[in-house]
Amino acid sequence: VQLQASGGGLVQAGGSLRLSCVASGRTFSRLAMGWFRQAPGKEREFVAAISWGGTIKHYADSVKGRYTTSRDNAKNTVDLQMNSLKPEDTAVYYCAADANTVSGAISIDANRYENWGQGTLVTVSS
Repeated sequence: VQLQASGGGLVQAGGSLRLSCVASGRTFSRLAMGWFRQAPGKEREFVAAISWGGTIKHYADSVKGRYTTSRDNAKNTVDLQMNSLKPEDTAVYYCAADANTVSGAISIDANRYENWGQGTLVTVSS
């Protein structure tokens, strides 16, 4: 699976950004998708995940209520809408795909995801 993330940029605190990730090379509707981020000097952390059909979602506590993930299986895309951004949200954001799963299953464990995009940088200024 090839993943290409886009949509990062510089935004002021309180602003919004929408990240998008397009997948190719595999049946997208059979991929559980995840979003992770890595801030400078910190370890990669889970942000959000969404199941095959998009009905099951899970968010990290730090972004719950501010971020929303969605997918369009017809377009092979998964999005991450980020609202009320904070300086601590500054990080490189990665989309990832888990092909070894079943319908309805999602994971917050980065090791479950075999395929990763190149990352897109989100910078939130105070």
